[in-house]
Amino acid sequence: MVVLPYFLSEMMERKCCGGVTPNTCKNLVNKGYIKATKYTPDKPQLFVIQYLSSGTIKDIEEGRVTVKGYSKDGGIVAENLESRMAMPKTQWNNELHDARDYGTKILKEILGEARFDFPKSLYAVRDCLKLFTLEKPNAIIIDFFAGSGTTMHAVNLLNAEDGGHRRCIMVTNNEVSADETKMLKDKGYQPGDEEWEKLGIAHYVTWPRTVCSIEGHDVNGKQLKGDYLGSEPPMHMSDGFRANVAFFKLGFLNPTAVSLGMRFSEMLPTLWLKTGAKGKCPELSGKQVPDMLILPENQFAVLINENTFANFAEKLAEHPEIQTVFLATDYEVNYQSMVKNLNVTEAYQLYRDYLDHFRVNRGRN
Repeated sequence: MVVLPYFLSEMMERKCCGGVTPNTCKNLVNKGYIKATKYTPDKPQLFVIQYLSSGTIKDIEEGRVTVKGYSKDGGIVAENLESRMAMPKTQWNNELHDARDYGTKILKEILGEARFDFPKSLYAVRDCLKLFTLEKPNAIIIDFFAGSGTTMHAVNLLNAEDGGHRRCIMVTNNEVSADETKMLKDKGYQPGDEEWEKLGIAHYVTWPRTVCSIEGHDVNGKQLKGDYLGSEPPMHMSDGFRANVAFFKLGFLNPTAVSLGMRFSEMLPTLWLKTGAKGKCPELSGKQVPDMLILPENQFAVLINENTFANFAEKLAEHPEIQTVFLATDYEVNYQSMVKNLNVTEAYQLYRDYLDHFRVNRGRN
């Protein structure tokens, strides 16, 4: 039996209880779905009234939730009979989300010093990613403001925990702090100088943290200490992760030089990314650009000299796993004719498609 405070009894007779009518309130009391907590004598409402939502009540009455007993304050103690996905709450109370202990301290262990202010907790970011990619083990996560690189670290940790193959793309500038800017300018350095660039966030924080967390050591080559918390079985930080990573510097290419095929080497990483970044990013050996590239490991191919198309098509037929091709030609008719003679799912015309997709401030002269 639940003994109701006078205030709740009066509410049942004369008033509404937080949106619950008197009759509904009586029914909730009879079934044990309502309780009065936290006595507040200095306020007009002497007790805080809590009751179960209609959805929870429905789960109990339809058998999806079983009642185990009652707490000291009269509240129901219950548990779900089956696990199910639920929307996250707006407020989390998890000690692993502490940014000082599991953000700043972890980063300092890797870098050996405080190079970045207020990094996020590794575990807070992991838990956020887990909410949205738990059933998407092949998701691509893009962080346009990478900062200290916590997102990449968290993606690798989540993959290690559940066997996923999620990929992460981090984007950051290479700016230096205000204090470092003043110090560098006082010494006569300018942006672009080696001394300036090496202190930029990408080179000084994001990239070192990424490499060290994957390889399991700090910037001085010493093994990282401790375990990743909340993981079963426990994972040692020194074990690192089974992951590959590549660093690219974003730059601007002259569109005329691109259209003439004079910047193909610089374009190749972009083509690799566009086709899913499979395998190791291909590189050209030497300055001379070949007539074609057949890249089974990367699952794409490039025809650079259209006069060698027949040979290109013959070699491509030997690799049915390649379903994406880039064809360099200035003529739309030639491009369409070549595509018709290839058994692939995706084809792009170089250098038109590249210029259309990656042009900055398009439409301006």
